[in-house]
Amino acid sequence: MDITQRLGRRLHELRSAAGLSLDALAHKSGVSRSNISLIERGQSSPTAVVLDKLSSALGVSVASLFEAGEAPAVPSPLARVADQPVWSDPASGYVRRNVSPPGVSPLQLVDVVFPAGQRVQFETSARDADIHQLIWMIDGSMTIGHGTDRWQLAPGDCLAMRLDAPVTFHNPGSQAARYLVALTGARP
Repeated sequence: MDITQRLGRRLHELRSAAGLSLDALAHKSGVSRSNISLIERGQSSPTAVVLDKLSSALGVSVASLFEAGEAPAVPSPLARVADQPVWSDPASGYVRRNVSPPGVSPLQLVDVVFPAGQRVQFETSARDADIHQLIWMIDGSMTIGHGTDRWQLAPGDCLAMRLDAPVTFHNPGSQAARYLVALTGARP
């Protein structure tokens, strides 16, 4: 199953588990009913901004949207690199890889490669879950905004924030940036 189909299936599972109709999720997220339907059927690859709106409305992290869904009775503590879901934002070209084994820990790790000159702005702020994230720069530099605060991150820098205000990711450099995101507090 490709990542678009996997994402669609997972979105449908989370929406059903929350007891939300397509119309209810559309109203709660601000994403059109038809767009949600296309995503759930694996016929559309949503942007990072759309995924953020949907995850916020469902009370989960974006990383949760890429998990396999129904975990086995005994989840594996090992996530082989070949089995880690990789997704690319069609709007900015940033690539994210869910690193952590699903269903084993409340901590989620995501490896991100962010293209030079690109920007992604997540407008959602209020979430049903209290999600905290750390961003650890590995290569390149990023400007990260959280509400009215702005930070310039260089390799080795680590920024902690709650997902409770609009967040902006911008790579002002001339080469791709790579960072690790650690998230906790999201509902499974």
